Amino acid sequence: MTYRHTADFLLYDWLAVESLRARPRFADHSRETFDSVLDTCERIARDKFAPFNRVADTEEPWFDGEKVHLPEASHAAARAYAESGMLAAAQDYEIGGMQLPCVVEMAANSFFSKAGIGIGGGGMLTSGNANLLMAHGTPLQKEVFARNEFAGRFSGTMCLSEPQAGSSLSDIVTRAVPDGDGFESDPLGPRYRLRGNKMWISNGEHELSENIVHLVLAKILGADGKLVPGAKGISLFVVPKKLVSRDGSLTGERNDVALAGLNHKLGYRGIPNTLLNFGEGKFAVRGAGGAIGYLVGQPGEGLRCMFHMMNEARIAVGLGATMLGYAGFEASLDYAKNRPQGRPMGVGGKDASQAQIPIIRHADVKRMLLAQKSYCEGALALELYCARLVDEQHTGEPQAAADAALLLEMLTPIAKSWPSEWCLEANSLAIQVLGGYGYTRDFPVEQYWRDNRLNMIHEGTHGIQALDLLGRKVVMNGGKGLALWAGTVNATIARARAVPELAAHAEALAGTLATLVRATRSAWATGNPEEALANATPYLQAFGHTVIAWIWLDVALCAQQAMSRRADPLLHGLLAAARYFFHYELPRVGAWLRVVETRDDTCRNMNEDWF
Repeated sequence: MTYRHTADFLLYDWLAVESLRARPRFADHSRETFDSVLDTCERIARDKFAPFNRVADTEEPWFDGEKVHLPEASHAAARAYAESGMLAAAQDYEIGGMQLPCVVEMAANSFFSKAGIGIGGGGMLTSGNANLLMAHGTPLQKEVFARNEFAGRFSGTMCLSEPQAGSSLSDIVTRAVPDGDGFESDPLGPRYRLRGNKMWISNGEHELSENIVHLVLAKILGADGKLVPGAKGISLFVVPKKLVSRDGSLTGERNDVALAGLNHKLGYRGIPNTLLNFGEGKFAVRGAGGAIGYLVGQPGEGLRCMFHMMNEARIAVGLGATMLGYAGFEASLDYAKNRPQGRPMGVGGKDASQAQIPIIRHADVKRMLLAQKSYCEGALALELYCARLVDEQHTGEPQAAADAALLLEMLTPIAKSWPSEWCLEANSLAIQVLGGYGYTRDFPVEQYWRDNRLNMIHEGTHGIQALDLLGRKVVMNGGKGLALWAGTVNATIARARAVPELAAHAEALAGTLATLVRATRSAWATGNPEEALANATPYLQAFGHTVIAWIWLDVALCAQQAMSRRADPLLHGLLAAARYFFHYELPRVGAWLRVVETRDDTCRNMNEDWF
């Protein structure tokens, strides 16, 4: 079995993506066109990304005082990805897109994440940047910036955090002031001068494209000349590295955006991570200080606009974490099949005269491989399901589209956080399968772990996803989202109860879901956010495991039905992974929810001096 076989089953058997052809937007497509895209991306990932994954790790980006240097392999990979058309895969034909369903686009991009997530310039950021401009930008911003990003001529970033304000965006101090008389009539949008510093900016400086389009959060000064406190004063600006004309051509002017330094990372080293100074005067432009930026959307609406990109980025982070876990799973599976060690255990113990056996025949090694398989394939199914919800949101009937949007809102914290935690655990297990060899740089599994460790941190840390889930998502609109998701889970449970092989799993999930709903109510019983949210992270873990159990039960239903039509080891493997998850993983949920349900105050009331 290969990853492609698994992806094909999830797409065509489970999610029935061919049915999307009945919708006008996707009418020109077929199984053949979908497969052609997957084939192309699989080939490019195999040829241009995978062979250079270690190169991107060992030959880190470096700055010579003027330019950031990357290995030639990164330049070649970036060119190949742009030429494939994947930056605009889901966009309209009129702007050079393929009008691919999001679910097919995400499956195609998974090959690149698995082959070399730190190579090629991070297309996810560029397409996400352009998608935001298509949603919130002016017609000329879409034409000049977004279309050139989709074409691969420009690349994009998102600039949120600052040295003193990581996740606390309300505390940013980058400021924006109108750029002279007539600032509001600039063809590219109301023109401002920005001054401030932005930290942790991936792809903030490089030579992979003609220009870099920074989307920057900054505060427009209030009437009193001071920064507006809180998030209400935050606006969004497009700040190009090089200034452009209204036809998209470069003017030859360098904007006042300067690289202050590169961050030297544990992993994910192929992507330059930067500290950028906006408006420090190094590249004073048009006779004045400050970086020139153009307002996107309305003043004070910056966070609302940026969350369009952030939600997209969070699902992409979940997919990246999934595929790093999957890469480690494949490497450890191959090692376990070929590494002889130990002898079979018989009634009388081991017989030293017998030949050694591959370690995959040992039960504990199978446990570690099954855990990885259940984490990574369960996470993959979740990410593709979320992408399918995006398609439903944009092309479904009104009620179905509204339900899909609400369900996607509910699941986004899980889609980001669960793979980031548990596919990282899969990487740890891959190292364990290889033993001492896994701890060396002679095998790739240690790099997969280092690369994946980032994903619990960026695009909203684990704790922030937990606060978002318990503090906002499950209680919004009077719990409407939670009720919709629970109803969807119960529909799967009802179907599974009618299948003898899956009935026990259905009952286990039904009990866990009831406990989760009860714990949610108990957490908020006093109405005190400090009490309710003190154990938000265990709640996130419990909710995530419940979601993955539901996903596995739904996939298992499809696999069980397919068993009657064909004999395929893939189906047996999926059912075994589902069984593992229900027997070994789902029982964890009770312990996590116990502290939530009782509003346990152990952590909340810990005196800092006692540490």
